[in-house]
Amino acid sequence: MDELRYEWLADELVVCRLAPTAPVPDWLPDQGFTTVTRTTEELSIVCAAAAVPAGVKAETGWAAFKVLGPLPFDAVGILRRFAEPLADVAIPIIAIGTFDTDYVLVKKAQMGAADTALAARGLICARGG
Repeated sequence: MDELRYEWLADELVVCRLAPTAPVPDWLPDQGFTTVTRTTEELSIVCAAAAVPAGVKAETGWAAFKVLGPLPFDAVGILRRFAEPLADVAIPIIAIGTFDTDYVLVKKAQMGAADTALAARGLICARGG
């Protein structure tokens, strides 16, 4: 996979934390990017900011891009090709994998800097957002 392309998602996202035994909330959106992860320490949700009710513990102001795929399961180093240039310019990320591809979250205020860093490494933005 020499040429990698990515596309920004339209929604501003939040990362929410609920108790590990909390039920999956009924306020989750039916469309757009949503991911739910349960561990013994927490129920973590990433979804559109507009869907989250007041009072939910949330880290706001995230944007996400999708690595255009689908990506084969035996592909090696794809996430690293995105994470490394962002780390080099001190942009923290949250990485989320799905069956088809990877998603990378950065703070919304750092989208432009992320595009610049990724373009410098030959990664192509298909736009979106």
